[in-house]
Amino acid sequence: MADSKQEVIEIIHSWSAPRSLSTSLMYSFSQRDDIEVLDEPLYGTFLRITDAERPYREDLLSKMECDGNKVVNDIIYGPGKKKYRYCKHIAKQRVPGLPNDLLQRGKHFILIQNPLNILSSFEKVVPPSFLELGLGELVSIYSELCAQGKPPPVIDAADLQENPEDTLRGLCQDLDIPFQDAMLRWEAGPKPFDGMWAPWWYKSVHNSTHFAPRRKYPRPFPFSFYDVLEQSLPFYNLLKRNVRQTSSLLKPLPVPDLPVPENAKLLAWVGDEILPRESAKVSVFDSVVQGGDAVWEGLRVYNGKIFKLEEHLDRMFDSAKALAFINVPTRDEIKEAIFRTLNANGMFDNTHIRLTLTRGKKVTSGMSPAFNRYGCTLIVLAEWKPPVYDNESGIELVTATTRRNSPNNLDSKIHHNNLLNNILAKVEGNNANADDAIMLDKDGYVSETNATNIFLVKKGRVLTPHADYCLPGITRATVMELVEKENFVLVERRISLSEFHTADEVWTTGTMGELSPVVKIDGRVIGDGKVGPVTRRLQNAYKVLTENAGVPIPTNSEK
Repeated sequence: MADSKQEVIEIIHSWSAPRSLSTSLMYSFSQRDDIEVLDEPLYGTFLRITDAERPYREDLLSKMECDGNKVVNDIIYGPGKKKYRYCKHIAKQRVPGLPNDLLQRGKHFILIQNPLNILSSFEKVVPPSFLELGLGELVSIYSELCAQGKPPPVIDAADLQENPEDTLRGLCQDLDIPFQDAMLRWEAGPKPFDGMWAPWWYKSVHNSTHFAPRRKYPRPFPFSFYDVLEQSLPFYNLLKRNVRQTSSLLKPLPVPDLPVPENAKLLAWVGDEILPRESAKVSVFDSVVQGGDAVWEGLRVYNGKIFKLEEHLDRMFDSAKALAFINVPTRDEIKEAIFRTLNANGMFDNTHIRLTLTRGKKVTSGMSPAFNRYGCTLIVLAEWKPPVYDNESGIELVTATTRRNSPNNLDSKIHHNNLLNNILAKVEGNNANADDAIMLDKDGYVSETNATNIFLVKKGRVLTPHADYCLPGITRATVMELVEKENFVLVERRISLSEFHTADEVWTTGTMGELSPVVKIDGRVIGDGKVGPVTRRLQNAYKVLTENAGVPIPTNSEK
């Protein structure tokens, strides 16, 4: 019977960086009646191979098994008397040359701790460094286990401190072992299974009897370790995305579904580099964060070409000049960033690009552009995105009470990122369950919607508002050219809201939605409530134009 039990022993591997509550978690598991624990069985092998300095180095090397093969085969996976064996591992101790069985067998999980908290106490025994923290190796372990088809559970030390029972229950569920209440408490003092390094590292945990809540306010950070923090934090954040639950000051909402799931993994240009979606961020000192101080353009890609690229860049440079930006990237530099981003994503059709140019990062927070001394920040965000409106059956609009900005206040010809005027109108549209909201100018005439320009048809004539209170859109100009090319009469003048209510046809234009029919405004049915013949004809003409026009996206295949 004893041999039978030894054959079915299951190994549970805990992988972490040092100072991550890994010893507390080992004590927690040791309270179970079905488990035995091993405290860092790979430590001797690590010291023998790396020559890492420790005050107890020689004593440890003389007393621990240092042959990696023997440690893995005879100690970690050796016979035991309990159903489970819990092995506490520090990630950096997984040195080259260890048997593949170490990761291929057993149950594994990852324990993480924010390096901001680790570094505050690390130097008590050894000077901290990126290699000593071992977060890079921890990510490697996670990646290798995922490649085997066994993505390990990831728990954060903060969750153990804030909600130990739920975190332990969740971990046990992920490991497919029963939770035991005994895991929540242990006796103070040293344990017989402690490693011989315990006197140097375990003073705090020896004084503990449970997972105590973390300090409300952190210790002052030792800024001599700032570089190590910058090096390590991205690896912690990468693993943190996979945590079962998160304890934080601001409780996170459930992860929402994306409109286009393929956009969960994309690459964006920020500054002067291409970054994965979750890493594509600007500084908190950037002007776009400090005051919405940026300009932007929306672009579409059709059949390997960027439609109206040059016209959009013209407007971006005009907007940047109007806002007195300095140190602006050149036209060629911006185009190259766009081309590289599209190539990296493999996006050559059915793609929308949000092109943003901020005034750049500031040397200190504040409104003054005098603080912007780093140059502009360029952002190229390309997404798989079909037209955002129903261009077959049509959309519904309501009229917002929010009036469009006057040139007396902020000229709408500047395509800026401070979109609160539009957003307030969009809120009204959302509250009315409409697709968008019409915005009037200060005199009560229609200017545009919160996101698009607007046209109407009455008795065969096409009308659109003057671009005095609205953005003179690139798509608007394109459609105006198509109207004349298709031999319709085009009139640009002030238009009242009632004229839109009584129009034969209405449509909106914009890069995001192309040419979108409007079938209802403020509850009034437009025409017969269906897409009109003029609208359909212009949609077809626009489609033909986008299929053939545009700036080709260069690729490596072009020689």
